[in-house]
Amino acid sequence: MSDRLRLFNFTQRDDDVAYLWVLRAMNVLRGVHQLQVHPDDVARALNELALAHDEVPSAADLNLRAMLDNLSADNEQVLYRVEDAARCGNLAAYRNRQSVYQFTEIGYRVYRAVEEVIGSRVQDANLSRLVFADILADFRALAAANRDGDRDGVYRKLARLDNVLEDMTQRAARFYLTLNDVARTTDISPETFLRYKHTLLAHMSEFTAELERYAPRLAEAVHEVEDSGVETLLERAAAVDERPMMRPAARLEDWRRRWIGLRQWFLTEGAGETKAAQLQGATRTAISGVIALLRQVTESRRGGVSRTTQLRHLAAWAAGAPGEQAANALVSAAFDLRSVRHLSGAHDDDDQISPRTTWWDAPGVEVSISLFRHGKRPAPGGPQPVRTSRGAHARLRQKQLADRAADREAATDLLDHGTHGRVLNAAETRAVLKLLTRALQARTIVAGRLRSGTGSSDVLTLRLVPSERGSQLRTETGTLHLPGFTLEIKPHGAIRRRRTETP
Repeated sequence: MSDRLRLFNFTQRDDDVAYLWVLRAMNVLRGVHQLQVHPDDVARALNELALAHDEVPSAADLNLRAMLDNLSADNEQVLYRVEDAARCGNLAAYRNRQSVYQFTEIGYRVYRAVEEVIGSRVQDANLSRLVFADILADFRALAAANRDGDRDGVYRKLARLDNVLEDMTQRAARFYLTLNDVARTTDISPETFLRYKHTLLAHMSEFTAELERYAPRLAEAVHEVEDSGVETLLERAAAVDERPMMRPAARLEDWRRRWIGLRQWFLTEGAGETKAAQLQGATRTAISGVIALLRQVTESRRGGVSRTTQLRHLAAWAAGAPGEQAANALVSAAFDLRSVRHLSGAHDDDDQISPRTTWWDAPGVEVSISLFRHGKRPAPGGPQPVRTSRGAHARLRQKQLADRAADREAATDLLDHGTHGRVLNAAETRAVLKLLTRALQARTIVAGRLRSGTGSSDVLTLRLVPSERGSQLRTETGTLHLPGFTLEIKPHGAIRRRRTETP
């Protein structure tokens, strides 16, 4: 992309107009099928152009060879330079460089783009309403040619439809852009708008009426073409296509893309609008905008005062004010410029800013859009929905169930084998410590001495029994000493009843 943008470098040179005339001279020679030109040929073409245009620079004042070399340099490549040995009739001519130049394909497109920008005129913008009858006739002829197997006719009609609709798209886009420019500059030159207002409104109204009248018939014509066989039609067009540098598959895909573009003009899929409907809506919107602009311009001219005259009078008053303070007060009153008292905010760290710092030098403070545009602080809004995180909850629930099952299994082993006289595993140790913690929290103290304590689960009950000898619990990680107590384990509740009822 950057390489192609550098092709426009000749428009940024000091003598850009001279470069443009050199390219125009080469275009004249290209028009008579002289592709490779010598600087002498360019000089003769410039002299011919000077007979019709007074602003053409003199070929004698230009260093044509240097200019052509610049246009063919590696950073521009608008032209292509080759050495022509056929021009060397003697040794002296051979020693001198005999270069000839020709447009590169992309360079010629760059030149044409510059010419289109320079030669564009507002008066050329229009909407073609007479083309709809030709489009309808071409669609019907395309369907007939496809049914008859006329490959040449299919190619000609399909290519013409593609060119016509592409031209209509460009015309419409250019027309609406030009209309926006006219609406934007009415304060400067309202006479131009008032002179052509009736013609402009009539032009757009006739176009939208004609489009509305032909849209249903064009949709039927597209259906007629599709009924004749779209794939066969595209294959015939690709077979006749005369672009030798494209493969058959690429030509077929290109014509399929073009047909989809044609179809979208008058038929749509789903709930979207056709391009014809979009164009009709844009035209109606433009008519409404022109009518509103006409009302605005008419009212301003009826009062004799427009926005332009108002600004000019205000500028004259400000320039004639006795002092700068008076001019500022005048402009402030005209544009209602007052101190922004409703807009305030505090910096996140006030200690970093000196109270003697001026407003211009102090760092900025972030302000919400609603406070900036409407003077209202943003509302806190409604409460945010609670995030349930069902997956996390399910994983936690599964982990809890697994832990409870392990605790129940460890408690059952404690009931079956007891706590003393063996080594407790990790699960059994964890179950004993939980029950021991509950027993110590629920202990009973009488006359300053601990009498007993009980800790229960849904499987067993652990009771602290006073004992002078005390007791010990051996675990996989060490020995737990219980001085003054022994542990007594019994089944709890329903477990006890089930064990008693078991035969």
